[in-house]
Amino acid sequence: MKVLVVDDEEIKRISLADDLANTGFETVSAADGREALDLLARVSFDVVVTDIRMSNMDGMELLKHIKRGKGLHPEVIMMTAYGSIPLAVEAMKLGAYNFITKPFSNDEVVTLLERIKEKRQRTPEAEKKRATVDLSKLEQTLIGHSSAMQEVRRLVELYARNDATVLLTGQTGTGKDLVAKTIHDLSNRRSAAFVKVNCSTFPDHLIESALFGHAKGSFTGADQKRDGKFDLAQGGTIYLDDVDDIPLEHQIKLLRVIEEKIFERVGAAVPIHVNVRIIAATKKRLLAEAQNGTFRSDLYYRLNVLRISLPPLHTHLVDLPALVDHLLARIAHGRPYSLHKDAIQCLLCHTWPGNVRELLNTLERAFLLGNGRITPDLLAPELEPIHEDLTGSGRFNTALNRTEQELLYKALKQANGNKSEAARTLGMKLSTFRDKLKKHSL
Repeated sequence: MKVLVVDDEEIKRISLADDLANTGFETVSAADGREALDLLARVSFDVVVTDIRMSNMDGMELLKHIKRGKGLHPEVIMMTAYGSIPLAVEAMKLGAYNFITKPFSNDEVVTLLERIKEKRQRTPEAEKKRATVDLSKLEQTLIGHSSAMQEVRRLVELYARNDATVLLTGQTGTGKDLVAKTIHDLSNRRSAAFVKVNCSTFPDHLIESALFGHAKGSFTGADQKRDGKFDLAQGGTIYLDDVDDIPLEHQIKLLRVIEEKIFERVGAAVPIHVNVRIIAATKKRLLAEAQNGTFRSDLYYRLNVLRISLPPLHTHLVDLPALVDHLLARIAHGRPYSLHKDAIQCLLCHTWPGNVRELLNTLERAFLLGNGRITPDLLAPELEPIHEDLTGSGRFNTALNRTEQELLYKALKQANGNKSEAARTLGMKLSTFRDKLKKHSL
């Protein structure tokens, strides 16, 4: 493959070009975007590896020129310093193949080039089939056609192509575990281990040993050497759920793993090199925790490289019917089941503070009690209104929305589904009534 290396720092440019040439790639280098464009106009390249920050013409402008060009476009790999990662993510949205964060080993670039080479050796039909399968897997795993869930799927597909750290945020039960596993399953690390660590389950004095392992005799009860979760995740992905529960005094070691890719076992001084992708999750506002001094700010910024915020269920109730079908099929395990025609409307009138996890538990109990027949009378006791303190932030609007949903549903039910009659009952214009039905996904 023919590779164009673009960087305005001469030493880095020559070093990378030489290493790639020694690995077997045909390499040419350019000092900035303008020089790169001149070369691209005369010579055909398979891959362009370019820095983002450059004088004359930066990497983003070069990428846009490449993607606007006619004919076959070379793949583009962006090289970026830590502070320019948001730009690199934007570059991927514009069509860059991937980005790599400085400082990096030139071997990491070689790995990306080998992946591109493998991709180009597949026939167009095989590549199209592979892309279709990946997209199909995403849609079958992350359920919903709302704009919120479409954005989640788009980010998962985008981030799966990269090895940078991902931070998942969202309320309990929104599906952070599922998203983390999906990113791993779609990534180039999918053949290696996916190791989940629930950081909230370990006592403060044991979390370091759980993550990094310990040497024999390092503390009372350590009668043998033990590998940690990072050892088990070598070559794969480690998922740190409730990462905010890692005590402050142990967060520095996690920061070192991210920055230097090395750690030591408890009670040992030998550094261990680690090759893992880190995905972290939290239900808290980590930035606020960092500002309060309960979470290291430098660790927060190292974790918050690529970010996905999972929406609470009440904000995308339009996805609820599809979620119900998906979850019931999972609960039934091939056994027959039925869903009463009013069951969905009953479910739509609830605000789901426990999100998808609460929906799953609700359906599971109704399935067992009804021997496979899901009826409103089985669901109603599970969905009793939750009396909340309405002075909290956002609670007042939540209560108003819930009341509006219930009024709309009851009016529709009393009118046997006749929208005009239901609107008259509520003293509402039909157009307004229809708008509110749409707003609440009824």
